[in-house]
Amino acid sequence: MTSPDLPIPLDQFADLDSGMRLHYLDVGQGPVVVWLHGSGPGASGYSNFKGNYPAFAEAGFRNIVLDLPGFGRSDKPADAHYNLDFFVSNLNAFLKKIGVARCTLLGNSLGGAIALGQALAHPETVERLILMAPGGVEERETYFKMEGILRMVETFAKGPMGPAEMRHVMSLQVFDPSLLDDSIINERAAIAPSQPANLFSTMMVPNMTGRLHEIRVPIFGFWGTDDKFNPHTGALKLIENAPDARMILLNRCGHWVQVEHRELFNRSCIDFLTKG
Repeated sequence: MTSPDLPIPLDQFADLDSGMRLHYLDVGQGPVVVWLHGSGPGASGYSNFKGNYPAFAEAGFRNIVLDLPGFGRSDKPADAHYNLDFFVSNLNAFLKKIGVARCTLLGNSLGGAIALGQALAHPETVERLILMAPGGVEERETYFKMEGILRMVETFAKGPMGPAEMRHVMSLQVFDPSLLDDSIINERAAIAPSQPANLFSTMMVPNMTGRLHEIRVPIFGFWGTDDKFNPHTGALKLIENAPDARMILLNRCGHWVQVEHRELFNRSCIDFLTKG
């Protein structure tokens, strides 16, 4: 069930044939960009991307900002296995349900892995990929040695996360923790208690590096060299294996380039989308 009193916007729901109910924001008109957020406790499409999608709407794009299953206002089944196939199958069913045949997928972290998975499983649906420190290009053991992921899993496992625990985890998300205002901490702390206990333990994402050569659409991406969740060496894996890829590497940047370098991110993506 979803709570009406969460401190994030309430917009639209898609009821999938499987019975899954997914919440999303639908903002702007034009070519479709589907926004896929990362996996941290309390995450939602809005709290990941609220500083970004309005600029895309102004530039002439329709923005579908999805709450992934297990997150935001979307359903959070306690018996699901939150692996890549689960997310990709729900994303593909969601696109069909809302009538989007082809779009740009824009994903951060887990959302980036889902974007890659969708492009491999259903290439006819994907026009371009924009990726920010995507998962899915390392073995699981590599990610679970990263300081940010270790802290996230340990803190989530201890029980309900209030604002203090959320800030403890989120401080590793960015190079400059002063960027984390109270609103983003409170948004996520309000959602985290409703998330199922098995959300992270069942989150299995394969290493797709060996299949990147199959992705024929243009890939544009970003990675912060101070990322404590996904090693920035993944940027080279995309460059070296995908046929059409470009990456921007930034120093003094952690895992959230769209927040930490908002203006650079917005204008670079819009340039990519409008000029190629």
